Amino acid sequence: MFLADKWKDYKLLDVSCGERLEIWGDYILIRPDPQAIWKSEKKHPLWSKANAHYHRSKSGGGSWQIFRLPESWQIKYKNLTFNIKPMNFKHTGIFPEQAVNWDFMIDKILSAGRKINVLNLFAYTGGATMACAFAGASVCHVDASKGMVQWAKDNAQACGLREKPVRYIVDDCIKFVEREIRRGNKYDGIVMDPPSYGRGPGGEVWQLEDMLYDFVKKCTLLLSDKPLFFILNSYSTGLSASVMEYLLRTCIDQRLGGKFESSEIGLLTESGMEFPSGSVARWYDK
Repeated sequence: MFLADKWKDYKLLDVSCGERLEIWGDYILIRPDPQAIWKSEKKHPLWSKANAHYHRSKSGGGSWQIFRLPESWQIKYKNLTFNIKPMNFKHTGIFPEQAVNWDFMIDKILSAGRKINVLNLFAYTGGATMACAFAGASVCHVDASKGMVQWAKDNAQACGLREKPVRYIVDDCIKFVEREIRRGNKYDGIVMDPPSYGRGPGGEVWQLEDMLYDFVKKCTLLLSDKPLFFILNSYSTGLSASVMEYLLRTCIDQRLGGKFESSEIGLLTESGMEFPSGSVARWYDK
């Protein structure tokens, strides 16, 4: 498992009974997690001291029970700063396990010794965008949600990266990629974190298992003559890491050489348990 174990402002304290106990900067949150199917006793003393607790509804969705919590605050990961705000569907604006991919991309970009152009698809609030921009890459950040793109801009401001060469695009990712192919644009790195299900700004429907292969195949047409990496991330339990790696192997031109790898990604609890929080498959130039 690739572990995001370099955090200082975030900690996964404990996981049990379908919930995770976390520290986000100065605040303690309890959020649901379907992976935590065991029912061990909640012995950690901070279970009773949460600043907010997200409760799932039996009819779907859920809501936050707020005890003592500001509307928003910031946390840091190494040289990056992110704005945190509890939202619907338990989210906070950052997936901390993604730090394994941020570190990977920063290392590849800094080691490349040349100008790198990165495409970030389904880019959300821009964790990967901030990492790549910090490392010196030009980034095209694409997400269907206007609110998420604005959040990414706010994160860039918080990171001191607002003047970096980043294009922020509100668009359906499939349509954007198709237009980029027609324009002849190329990218040295592509990273994507597609949802299981979603809608574009024009009502376009995205369904992961039905559409992912064709979409990845199209994205490979945007790779430059000297590509650096292609990263595919997923939280869907229906897609294993090995399946995603095989998908990349069938889509990426074997003449490029390079290396393929895949793994679960996760977080280390305070007790030392490696807790899975998704999967990633990568191709990269060795």
